[in-house]
Amino acid sequence: MAEDMSDVLISRDGGVMVLTLARPHKKNALTGAMYETLIAAFRIAQQDEEVGVLLLRGSSGVFTAGNDIGDFIATAQSPQTMPAYRFVEALARLDKPLVAAIEGPAIGIGTTLLLHCALAFAAPNAQFKMPFVDLGLVPEAGASALLPQRIGMVRAAELLLLGESFSAQRALDLGLINAIIPVQALENHAARQAAALAAKPRNAMLAALRLMRGDRTPLLAIIRDEAEAFAAALQSSEAQKAFRSFMGKGAQP
Repeated sequence: MAEDMSDVLISRDGGVMVLTLARPHKKNALTGAMYETLIAAFRIAQQDEEVGVLLLRGSSGVFTAGNDIGDFIATAQSPQTMPAYRFVEALARLDKPLVAAIEGPAIGIGTTLLLHCALAFAAPNAQFKMPFVDLGLVPEAGASALLPQRIGMVRAAELLLLGESFSAQRALDLGLINAIIPVQALENHAARQAAALAAKPRNAMLAALRLMRGDRTPLLAIIRDEAEAFAAALQSSEAQKAFRSFMGKGAQP
């Protein structure tokens, strides 16, 4: 049975903790309260030996439109206390594999969190975008380092600096997702793959993931540097102008 907490539904399916972003009237745009719920869920999953894998998905045909700008501005404080920063730090520290199922828009954090997933699957209609520079901001979630490492500097610059949308096929070609799955089969496919991971010998699976990820200390330092630059950029006139423009259009970062 699912539990409704701050527009995030949390349920269990065997050894899989399922996290569903459920704020459809705002295209699942993330609020500080939603980040807090996800952070708490990560903490529970870390401590619960019955949980082997986390599965993150959206609802109503949308993964997430990114941060809710109005809420984000209202909760923006020092970098270390911002819910969004503490979420990406928790994401980087998560020892158990995260699986993502992406349908529709995956904006901002909806794209950068893929860099922390063990497996990610997208519907053909998925659209990815990292519009940080357009908002007068900088990348987050370690994307400034992880994306060039994953796809090379030239392609990373294209995605992070130009900030244009790209398709599920492009995400697959770049190695950001594992497969493109028909919309009607996406959730079941992601759930089956998450269950398959959860059924593996637990210690061996977690050790293999830890070895693949390597020492996370440098990554956490980069995330901290990004957060400080992000917080400073929030106060800039160009960011304030971009926010007013985006809010006027009803868009989210």
